[in-house]
Amino acid sequence: MDLWLFFLTSFCIGASLHALLSLLQNQKLPPGPPSVPILGNILWLLKSSKNFSNVETLLRVLRSDYGSIITLHLGSRPSIFLTTHSAAHKALLQNGATFASRPQSIVATQVLTNNHRTVSSSAYGPLWRLLRQNLMSIVHPCKLKSYSHCSKWALSRLKDKIRDDFKSGNAVPVVDHIRYTMFCLLSYFCFGEEFDEKTVREIEKSQVPVLSNFIRFNVLNFMPKLAKIVFRKLWKELLEIRRNQEKTLIPIIRACRGREKKTMVSYLDTLLELHVQDVERKLLEEELVSLCSEFLFIGTDTSTAAMQWVMANLVKHQDIQEKVVEEINRVVKPGEEIKQEDVSHMNYLKAVVLEALRRHPPGHFSIPRSVTEDTIFDGYLIPRDALVNFTVADMGWDPSVWEDPMEFRPERFMVGEGGEVEFDVKGVREIKMMPFGAGRRVCPAISFALFHIQYFVANLIRDFKWVAEDGGGVDLSEKKDGFTIELKHPLRALVSPRTIS
Repeated sequence: MDLWLFFLTSFCIGASLHALLSLLQNQKLPPGPPSVPILGNILWLLKSSKNFSNVETLLRVLRSDYGSIITLHLGSRPSIFLTTHSAAHKALLQNGATFASRPQSIVATQVLTNNHRTVSSSAYGPLWRLLRQNLMSIVHPCKLKSYSHCSKWALSRLKDKIRDDFKSGNAVPVVDHIRYTMFCLLSYFCFGEEFDEKTVREIEKSQVPVLSNFIRFNVLNFMPKLAKIVFRKLWKELLEIRRNQEKTLIPIIRACRGREKKTMVSYLDTLLELHVQDVERKLLEEELVSLCSEFLFIGTDTSTAAMQWVMANLVKHQDIQEKVVEEINRVVKPGEEIKQEDVSHMNYLKAVVLEALRRHPPGHFSIPRSVTEDTIFDGYLIPRDALVNFTVADMGWDPSVWEDPMEFRPERFMVGEGGEVEFDVKGVREIKMMPFGAGRRVCPAISFALFHIQYFVANLIRDFKWVAEDGGGVDLSEKKDGFTIELKHPLRALVSPRTIS
């Protein structure tokens, strides 16, 4: 009984403090639906049940009532949504340093990133700059050619899987093969080893639960200390995922640490040499696990989703698939290997990939930002502890920017008589879409990701003809799977060889 009295007293004190803070701040925060202490907008959302299951639909409704900057109280901190291109550009480019930090109290991120000591999770400052600069030493565009053997090796694994399906008369489970291939590729870049399938599958098994369960763990952010008690089963599940990461990756890290030096410098090699300035020491094993996991799961998840959407649209739109083949045959002679420099000359393929990223961005929201200090933005207060979100998908579907935005039309990215593709995907001049984010926390591996999507797709389309399994259309309905948006019904396709390869 005493325990419940303690919880009741704590709740009342917390509610009173929350009400006081809300009274001081709410008049300055961006507008939003009615909220109550502690529970935030939950009661309002429950009354508006038709919108509760889809935050995007909810935000579109709220935008018509409250404007382009909206506040939702979904937990103990406000979540602020910027929903227009101009607001995003003003925040991320014109006020880039102010909006360059990350929330530091998200429970799942704290556990999985060793208390926010990774590139994507660390606060804006010296540690983030050091980790990002180190990552760029591996994924910078100038490094791609020196790592071409990694790309070829991963591609050969993917082709072997597809040929096995063709020979056995089975449809190709596209997303399964792509995800496996991305784990092959990124584990090679990360550790500098060509792992066998068993090892790659073990690495994949340790990372996939992070991707598929991350949204569920958000409930732990609602009064975190109490949530660990109320949702103790979920808390144990989160800790078990972290233990499995360490159990899988620490032996690999130790084996790679003790190997003889090779000509290829892996991501792990750079991390082992890194000197962390804020604590004057080398990285601990737990920190190495966090950074290697980040490299593996973020790169794999987003690239897999993006490539699946490209392939789904090429299967659905056979005329576009044939245009890609025609371009490849103009650039590369039949039977010759597609080289890195060849991909750079495939403008229509670039346009197809960009159109897929616009129409089907892997994430419909950016990874939440936070401001470095309490900030007045467009007349509203953005508190330092607020989650700042950007509606990525809606920006790519805005009819005021894109003609017939829901139509898949790669030609919209091609300009001039030669059909060149010149698009500011980083949004430096203006933001029209932001599948990789924008500003100082823009994805550092944009060139790395775009090249590999184009390289893999070019080879798959040149070597195989792809059609829907049932001979009909392709259902492009969406579902959210962890971080990313994927096909509700995973793509399965029948292939037939175009050339002998």
